[in-house]
Amino acid sequence: MCGIVGYAGEVQAAPVLLSGLEKLEYRGYDSAGLAVYDGKTVHVAKAKGRLQVLREMTQDGALVPGVIGIGHTRWATHGAPSDVNSHPQVSDSGKFAVVHNGIIENYLQLKEKLMKKGVTFVSETDTEVVAQLLEYYYKGDIIDAVIQVLRRVEGSYALGVLCEDAPDQIVAVRKDSPLIVGLGQGENFIASDVPAILSRTRDIYRLQDNEIVILKKDSVQVLNMDREPVEKQITHIDWDVSAAEKGGYEHFMAKEIMEQPKAVRDTISPRLRDGRVVFDEISLTAEQIQSFSKIFIVACGSAYHVGVVAKYVLEQTARIPVEVDVASEFRYRQPILGKDTLVLVISQSGETADTLAALREAKRLGAYTLSIVNVVGSTIANESDDVIYTWAGPEIAVATTKAYSTQLAVVYLLTIYLADLLGRLTPEQYAEYVKELEALPEKMESILQNRANIQYLASQFFNVRDVFFIGRNLDYAMSLEGSLKLKEISYIHSDAYAAGELKHGTISLVEDGTLVVALATQKSLFEKMMSNMKEVKARGAVVLGVTTQEQTQIEKEADYVFYIPDACPMMLPSLSVVPLQLFAYYVSSMKGCDIDKPRNLAKSVTVE
Repeated sequence: MCGIVGYAGEVQAAPVLLSGLEKLEYRGYDSAGLAVYDGKTVHVAKAKGRLQVLREMTQDGALVPGVIGIGHTRWATHGAPSDVNSHPQVSDSGKFAVVHNGIIENYLQLKEKLMKKGVTFVSETDTEVVAQLLEYYYKGDIIDAVIQVLRRVEGSYALGVLCEDAPDQIVAVRKDSPLIVGLGQGENFIASDVPAILSRTRDIYRLQDNEIVILKKDSVQVLNMDREPVEKQITHIDWDVSAAEKGGYEHFMAKEIMEQPKAVRDTISPRLRDGRVVFDEISLTAEQIQSFSKIFIVACGSAYHVGVVAKYVLEQTARIPVEVDVASEFRYRQPILGKDTLVLVISQSGETADTLAALREAKRLGAYTLSIVNVVGSTIANESDDVIYTWAGPEIAVATTKAYSTQLAVVYLLTIYLADLLGRLTPEQYAEYVKELEALPEKMESILQNRANIQYLASQFFNVRDVFFIGRNLDYAMSLEGSLKLKEISYIHSDAYAAGELKHGTISLVEDGTLVVALATQKSLFEKMMSNMKEVKARGAVVLGVTTQEQTQIEKEADYVFYIPDACPMMLPSLSVVPLQLFAYYVSSMKGCDIDKPRNLAKSVTVE
């Protein structure tokens, strides 16, 4: 949530900041702003609404002079979206301007203290407290003032600070909220994420908690809270710039759906060697794995749905008990775990606040932690005992597609790896699973080649009011993801249910014309799904079935059918999810929705 960009260089800052903020729109926001220092005055421009409003206000930045500045896209937490609540926030005298991602949890107490000292507040934000505190503690040394503030604020934050007394520098710091430093030639940057600066530099520092950056056009200094220098290792970003561009597609989501076969291949191939699954990057020993009595999986959103798939495949294949928790609930239920527990943490960004908190609670209780993450060097990756990276590349659309599919691929790899070490697989079974894994990308490509069929189905249903997704076992797990995809980008009410639960209440909502998407890919449960389709059709539902190519008898009950290639049951979710993603995309497109940036949503949720 929220996006931060900072620039110190030799060209006019505002256009650079606006360009960077545009690359961060995927993170979700409802207002935007920037502050640029011309050597005498900090010029602030900010506005509620899309970035285009700010562009027009500043004539693409031309009206804001200066070569050093900070920019921000805000997702409202404290105070409604408005011009005054937008960032940057400035101190009483205007000496300090601050952009902030995260939440200052004790801002009310700090605000009350400052108001008693005569400080006047103009916004409802927690961020203004930081700006006012900086001025309150400033005695001529900016870094000292920053450290004083950091010792008093509680919560999560990434901060970028301008001060009128330092016309050539930006000060930045992070805690539990992502922030990187970009290293250029005669210019340097701060940003929430790589796409913001990728067009200007590929060399970055990834900041760790409580590291303070002094950024100038020709130097970058990183300090700890004791003002001691911190040596940082440069990370070179080797993405093709086009990976963060639309590449001719109308939306990032369309591009990323089409990139899934390559992303899955890139994730699987390095871990298959001579017919074996190999994880060179993890240090888990066979003895440790055999000592685990239980696996907990914690995640949020689509990553949680990957966890539901993982529960089914791990229990069925590796025969080890698995619990799946929504990360925001995990630590509050006082989970029972210890050294005999493996906690599997799944997060695309590696910065998800609730998932990070769950990870830290698991470590506090003595569990072994293994994370599945897409972003190298992210906080969750750094704090886990082990990490397996997916190789999805940058994902810009808020609704995840290729990151989800690569997480599924890692789950299959990990399941085979653990099941083998636990003695649950015969050599023949092992070889068959590896063969099926290698075939997945090509089968995904075949579905994408038939996407026109999904587009036609979407044209039949884009104006529906309610949709129910149903399935059993792994198909239920996929119903969860299919339903989420549809509702988050099309704004159509959609729910997912285990098909056997329909008659326990939900079927009362089915009426004439209600669309029911029935997943029936699992051969062992196909007949039961046929019965569930009969149940909803008897109440007037229109049924869209998704099944494998050999199960043509589904046409006896389903009004419309989309077929996917056959595969081993464990890996069918990687195939069935593709038409569900396409269906959501085409429905949303036909409704004219903002597909890449759906309302009220953010790509990386870094607040609880």
